[in-house]
Amino acid sequence: MTLLVGLGPLDDHSTIEFAATLARSDGQDLAIVSVVPAPWPTPISGGSDREYAVWAAEQGRAAAKRAREFIEEHCRGIEITTSWVRGRSAPSALRREAARIGADLIVLGSSRTMGRISLGSTADALLHSSPIPVAIGPHGYGAPDSGVIGRATVAFRGDAPSRRALRRTAEVCLRAGATLRVVTFAVASQGMFTAGVGRSERIVAAQWIDQVNVEQGRAVAELADLGIDPDQVEQSVAQGADWSKALQRVPWNENDILVVGSSREGRLSRLFLGPTGTRIVRAAHVPVVIVR
Repeated sequence: MTLLVGLGPLDDHSTIEFAATLARSDGQDLAIVSVVPAPWPTPISGGSDREYAVWAAEQGRAAAKRAREFIEEHCRGIEITTSWVRGRSAPSALRREAARIGADLIVLGSSRTMGRISLGSTADALLHSSPIPVAIGPHGYGAPDSGVIGRATVAFRGDAPSRRALRRTAEVCLRAGATLRVVTFAVASQGMFTAGVGRSERIVAAQWIDQVNVEQGRAVAELADLGIDPDQVEQSVAQGADWSKALQRVPWNENDILVVGSSREGRLSRLFLGPTGTRIVRAAHVPVVIVR
């Protein structure tokens, strides 16, 4: 199995380090690809066009060389290939390359804020069009001391896509020797966290939590045929005044990863991350994998 790593012009080595952590966890290979701008087709190629093409090729070769040097020094023991491709659209180029090599997952990094997930134009497009799962690491990601993923948390909504995400994650956890956690995240109104909350609101909230716990239990029980003991799967509900606070309601470790399923509105053959999923991804401080 192969992970396709898409390197953008602003990505640091943390993207490769995140991809290497995933590869070590599940015994996969890495195909690192840098997309450089393709020149616009013109009837007659002028000198500036040729110079631009030469410059782009140099940028691509340099990016591939830097990636290989980093892997050889910091991520040994992983089978890798490094390459560059031309493309006027980075998402389209990565989709084509993933199809060409038969990749199982596209790995992207984040820029801007240290320790946070940032959805740039490439990530946003792939989260609404990729035929295979997409993983996004926070800016500045560093591999855990163990070098592998130790626990996967599935954001559970109780619908068919999140049940599929739970099952796929459970299968990977079994192969990787990682533990599994199921959490339903929810944003409650500000009033729910005040001393003056009404009795009827408390009853509704308690009933909703009871219903969520039942749905989580049923979904986990469905994993029995994989050989998973339901008692070994942590289950919880995390509510907060916003999505960031909801995610902070549960503890996170350095070797954690968060799994989010596609929206039920998306096509079965493509990822489609809905508004709630997007907000959860943006609030995460750990790497996120989006599956369909």
